[in-house]
Amino acid sequence: MSTTDLERLKLIRNGEKEQLTFSDAEMERRLTLLRKAMTEAGVEVALFTSYHNIKYYSDFLYTAFGRPYALIVTESEQISVSANIDAGMPWRRSFGDNVVYTDWHRDNYVHAIREALKQRAVSPRRIGVEHDSLPLDLLRKFESAFSDAEFTDIAQATMRQRMVKSDEEIALIREGARIGDIGGEAVRAAVTEGVAEYEVALAGTQAMVREIARAYPHTEIRDTWVWFQSGINTDGAHNWPTTRTVQRGDILSLNCFPMISGYYTALERTLFYGEPDARSLQLWEINVEVHRRGLELIKPGISCAEIAHSLNEIYVGHGLLPNRTFGYGHSFGVLSHYYGREAGLELREDIDTVLEPGMVVSMEPMLMVPEGEPGAGGYREHDILVVTEGGAENITKFPFGPEHNILGR
Repeated sequence: MSTTDLERLKLIRNGEKEQLTFSDAEMERRLTLLRKAMTEAGVEVALFTSYHNIKYYSDFLYTAFGRPYALIVTESEQISVSANIDAGMPWRRSFGDNVVYTDWHRDNYVHAIREALKQRAVSPRRIGVEHDSLPLDLLRKFESAFSDAEFTDIAQATMRQRMVKSDEEIALIREGARIGDIGGEAVRAAVTEGVAEYEVALAGTQAMVREIARAYPHTEIRDTWVWFQSGINTDGAHNWPTTRTVQRGDILSLNCFPMISGYYTALERTLFYGEPDARSLQLWEINVEVHRRGLELIKPGISCAEIAHSLNEIYVGHGLLPNRTFGYGHSFGVLSHYYGREAGLELREDIDTVLEPGMVVSMEPMLMVPEGEPGAGGYREHDILVVTEGGAENITKFPFGPEHNILGR
């Protein structure tokens, strides 16, 4: 048999459907809102290619490894499209149907999408895609495969839907915050003079992974991580741990990220090993002042831009605004360091989104003072807040500030 005789598509119903992260009612709620938005936009088929929207609408989080994946949503069905290398797992872990494409012919992926719609007698005239995450070469293949259809962006509409969390999502995010606190305690306990950053990170990661496995025995165990930084490595918020060892007098940065079924939560804290010098302590306390004020500002009715401008004034008063490194916070949900972003809900000067109940945002001010200047290092704190009808609830419990986080005394 030659490869030209091998099948291009498969249906792999291997095993039984797994328990998903959310209830069927929750998944139907998401899809109902999506289909309403599709109708309003005149879209007959939504063709998702991003990690975050495929996960959000099907509960399946794929691993690309150079292969494309998709989720097709029609007026009545949703079908994930996965690579043969994953066999039956995408079907087991997705809400809806699944079709598998093989590697035996070029562009079997596009063929699978076209055939899935053809089998359901769907001939779309308008297809919704995600302009913010769809490569141009893949869009051109879609346009060739569906030459009679118009393609339009639905990424912004889906992002707006994801920004407001359901009760089930908020419950999961609460658990993530709790598990992040457990990771933080493990990190703090592992810090000692001469310990390598990566060893501290491993201690925090292991503690969180084990608690996720205990609390969610039906879920995949994946993607939880820790960025533990010391000294000059604290200058960037996304600096990975290295082999650098902790020395007395070091500024430290604790960053724990428990990932429960693709849902990101975080705990970030400034610490010192040994007594900080006077300027370091002053900078730390200034950043804590901004953090406390930010926690007070988060409530329904205030815009992201208003929060940013208000907090900027504190830094201006201390002559430190140029040392601020990024916005003051962001949304939570289906995201990670390699997928997903709800850019419309970041606490920045250029974002006019108004906070409303059901949104979940962080407050995370950061200062960076370059090496060679007094108090050099990166200072940041991070709490997660659920916006409520009357204000906001802080679901992060790990303490912050100099009175709690000076170690090795």
